[in-house]
Amino acid sequence: MHYTYKTKGTCSSAIDFDIEDGKVHNVRFTGGCNGNLKGIGILVEGMSIEEIESKLKGISCNGRPTSCPDQLAIAVRQAING
Repeated sequence: MHYTYKTKGTCSSAIDFDIEDGKVHNVRFTGGCNGNLKGIGILVEGMSIEEIESKLKGISCNGRPTSCPDQLAIAVRQAING
């Protein structure tokens, strides 16, 4: 299933991704640091929501309480919890 999450407090404005059989695929960020965010998308390809949360949740950026990786962890959890 395809999801779009509108980010909060980051340079990116949205994250698009798919979840199939509990695994995350095709992560694409809109805006933000293009190369870094493409890299994150590739690194999390095929990971479970729990794996993404354990690695990315709570990461901050430039003194902000969140970051693009943290927003991805929030997004995938919210997608399955509704």
